[in-house]
Amino acid sequence: MQIGAVQLSSEWLAYAANLGVKLGIGLVVFYIGLRIARWLAGLSERGLNRAEVDPIAVRFLRKVVYIGLLVVLILGLLQGVFGIAPTSMIAVLGAAGLAIGMALKDSLSNVASGVMLVSLKPFRVGDIVTIAGETGKVEDVSIFQTKLRGADNQLIVLPNSLITGDSIINLTPDVMRRVELVIGIGYTDDIDLARKLALDIMHADPRVLAEPSPDVLVYGLGDNSVNLGIRCHVANADFFVTKCELTERIKKGFDASGVSIPFPQRDVHMYHHVAGGGQSGPATLPPQVRDSLASPDHQPSADPE
Repeated sequence: MQIGAVQLSSEWLAYAANLGVKLGIGLVVFYIGLRIARWLAGLSERGLNRAEVDPIAVRFLRKVVYIGLLVVLILGLLQGVFGIAPTSMIAVLGAAGLAIGMALKDSLSNVASGVMLVSLKPFRVGDIVTIAGETGKVEDVSIFQTKLRGADNQLIVLPNSLITGDSIINLTPDVMRRVELVIGIGYTDDIDLARKLALDIMHADPRVLAEPSPDVLVYGLGDNSVNLGIRCHVANADFFVTKCELTERIKKGFDASGVSIPFPQRDVHMYHHVAGGGQSGPATLPPQVRDSLASPDHQPSADPE
C-alpha cells in the first residue's frame, strides 16, 4: 500500500515537474514571440508609411498584422510546447464558432465597419467630422472603434458600426467653411438698413473671405420676426471664433441703429362669460377691468392671426 502511494506521488511529482518545465519554456517563448510580433508589426507600419499609405489604413493594418502574429504564436506554442495539434484546436473553435459569433455579433460588426472605413476613406486622421451628432477631430480608427477629440478637449469614442450606419459630415476637405447666422428683425424694421449693417460688419472683418462674397438674404417671414440669413466664408481654422464674434458685433450694431430683434410673444384676449346664460362681454366686467380693456394699449393688433 505504501509502495503504491509512493509510486503515485512520484508520478505526480514527475508530471508537475514536466508541466512546470513546459510552462516555463512556454512563457519564455511567448515573451520572445511577443517582442518579435511587435517588431514585425512596427516594421510593416514603417513600410506602409514609406509607401505613403493613408495613416488610418496604416494604423488599422498594423493592428491586424499584430493580432494575426499573436494567433500564429499561440497555435505554435500549443503544438510545439504542449503537444496539442492545431487541427484539434481548429475543430474545437469551429464547433464553438456559432456560439462565439452570436455572442460577439456586435463586435464583429464593428470589425467589418472598420474595414469599410479603411477601404472607403470617408475621412482621415486630423479631419474634423460630425458623426451621430458628435463633432470633433479624428484621432484614431481602430478595429472596433473610432476616437474623436471634441472642441472642449473631451475624448469621444464611437463604435465603428455606428459610424457606417449614420451620416458622416466631413468639414475638412475644403479650405474654407461658410458661416451662416439666422437673425430675426421686427416687421416694422428696415430690411435694407439691417442688410447694410450686417454687410459692413462682415466686410470689416479681415478673416471674412472676399470670394465667395458675403450676402444677406430674407430666409422667411416667421411668427414674430423677419428672418435674415447672414452668410460669409472663412478659413477652416477661423470658423468658430469668427461666427461668435460676428454674432456679437451684429447684435451691437443693430442695437445702436435701432433695429430690433424681437422675442417670441403672444396676444391673449380674455372674454367673461356670465353664469346662467347671461350676456357676455365688457359690460359684464367690473368697472376698473372694463376701463382697462377700453384703453388703446389693450386693443387687438391688425394682424388677423
